[in-house]
Amino acid sequence: MAAVNRAAQAFPAWSQTTPRDRRAILNRAADLIESHADDIRAAMQAEIGATELWVRFNLDVARRHLQTAADLATQISGTTTREPGGMSLALRVPVGVCLAMAPWNAPFVLGIRAIATALACGNTVVLKASEICPATHLLIGRLLTEAGLPEGVLRIVTHAPEQAEEIVGALIGQEAVRRVNFTGSTRVGRVIAELAGRHLKRCLLELGGKAPLVVLEDADLDAAADAAAFGSFFNQGQICMATDRVVVMGSIADAFAERLTDRARRLTAGDPRDGTAPLGPIVTAAVARRLAALVRDAVEKGATLRLGGQPRGAFLDATIVDHVTPGMALYAEECFGPVASICRAASEAEALSIANDTPYGLSAAVFSRDTSRALAFARGVNSGMCHINAPTLNDRPDMPVGGVGDSGYGRFGGQAALDEFTELRWISLTESPRGYPFLDGTR
Repeated sequence: MAAVNRAAQAFPAWSQTTPRDRRAILNRAADLIESHADDIRAAMQAEIGATELWVRFNLDVARRHLQTAADLATQISGTTTREPGGMSLALRVPVGVCLAMAPWNAPFVLGIRAIATALACGNTVVLKASEICPATHLLIGRLLTEAGLPEGVLRIVTHAPEQAEEIVGALIGQEAVRRVNFTGSTRVGRVIAELAGRHLKRCLLELGGKAPLVVLEDADLDAAADAAAFGSFFNQGQICMATDRVVVMGSIADAFAERLTDRARRLTAGDPRDGTAPLGPIVTAAVARRLAALVRDAVEKGATLRLGGQPRGAFLDATIVDHVTPGMALYAEECFGPVASICRAASEAEALSIANDTPYGLSAAVFSRDTSRALAFARGVNSGMCHINAPTLNDRPDMPVGGVGDSGYGRFGGQAALDEFTELRWISLTESPRGYPFLDGTR
């Protein structure tokens, strides 16, 4: 495809630029974000119904991703080992063309994340824009071009929704593409992993989640309720790290549930352009109906609906379902919407069992005033990330972000990302003649 070919042509020159030059371009892009804020805001509101707060989050964290990637450009290093008669070098080098696929739900920040470290490492990138938010993703190209990125180093491909499968297959199959990264659903991630495996292309996949927030009996209940409300309802819960289940010890469950309900009662959904409601729309009315069906199924099987649950087209107010148990679809399925499920545990061991009772393993959180206890619990949770006395939503561009199990593999962020976007090569240097046993008659 033309985009891949152009990126491949640009690779030799870009890979030979100095780390200082790449760092300067990425830092300049970070500085330019604010001057593009109005265009980004308009695109995100039109394409995904983003609230002002969600737009600001995307802008602020995208800036930090660019700055962190800029720093990484000058931190790519290898090792040197001296040995008798020579030395060995382990070097990290750019891989070539990287294919990046970013989702619609956090289009600007995750679009930036998908490309920034790859560019910092000296690779060229083809970004396949989401069919839901192509305008937002195209603005990333405009930003980097204005920052001084040479022509061809970043190519952005857009397409109609019905072309997605064909386009993805064609891009992954291009010989010049050497790395693939994708953030999105587990269903699509499996298809991408299979395609990449067929072509022996290494993948970085951040997929779906069913993030638990566990509240132990010695927790600060107000702090835990604040974190649960933020984690469950920010951006209408349309975040892979959103708090999907709140696991609470039975002795404090009623008190906690009242606190969470009090906070959620104010979280109504409305048109983000009005600026009067804290929540915006869900991606489609069909998804809102699916969430309502999950809630109804849980209530029919014995759960208690504390708040919400009634969609108005694509709008759904913050929804809380208590006494959620195995056997309910809400217990097992990823919601990806503003629905918090409360699961009650009789013991710490049961709380850990509930937290791990899912094939997903992206993010998690645990609340306790006892740091040692919380650390031990966090180590027992099967997830790529676990946060103590903090929400399941946490984005640090300098830390390894990714999941286990059905939440994918590989890591964005910090030094861990260097392994995803470089090849590690061994080069040995012999400085004096050496003998070879086979040739000198030695047996």
